[in-house]
Amino acid sequence: MQLQDAYRGVIRSDPPDGLLDLIANLDLKLTSRTVASGAAFRDELMATLPALRTYAQSIAGNAARADDLVQEALLRAWANQDRFVPGTRLKAWLFTILRNQFYSECRRYRREIEDVDGAIANQLVAPAPQEHGSDLRVVLSRMEQLPAPQREALLLVGAQGLTYEAAAEVLGCQTGTVKSRVSRARAYLHEHLEARSTLAMT
Repeated sequence: MQLQDAYRGVIRSDPPDGLLDLIANLDLKLTSRTVASGAAFRDELMATLPALRTYAQSIAGNAARADDLVQEALLRAWANQDRFVPGTRLKAWLFTILRNQFYSECRRYRREIEDVDGAIANQLVAPAPQEHGSDLRVVLSRMEQLPAPQREALLLVGAQGLTYEAAAEVLGCQTGTVKSRVSRARAYLHEHLEARSTLAMT
């Protein structure tokens, strides 16, 4: 619940001008094509935009880079909408596109600049701490100590509210693996936050 509260600020914020321009361009393409199915797909994309932005913020750790990832994901989804099967999980499909783009950029960047101990590829973080209360800052700082696979699984299930099955689609692993990662992440947070609470009371 704390994680979901943390991301509501991002969800409520207005999209940046770049995203608004992109949306306007999609509308122009729809007008010229007048395809009903395209309009329906566009509406579904826009409905998923807040969640997509919060997910990008989680993995990029930088608002500008997150918005770039969202724009790229929207463009790729639009260009490949014929590959999307109506009735399936659009959010999971979009998250997968965005995640693949993020890690592709990390690999490309790592080839250009030495990435000591995978620090760049392991930069899954949460939103800027100044936007949240002190208790939540502690939770977010502890989350940064988690291994990237556990942190990402926890963000997808805990913050984004995806089912274990949908998170498994995004991460490209088995549902049981996601459950295990989330369980270990929660256990770690519970142990360390409980210890902090006990120290604060003494």
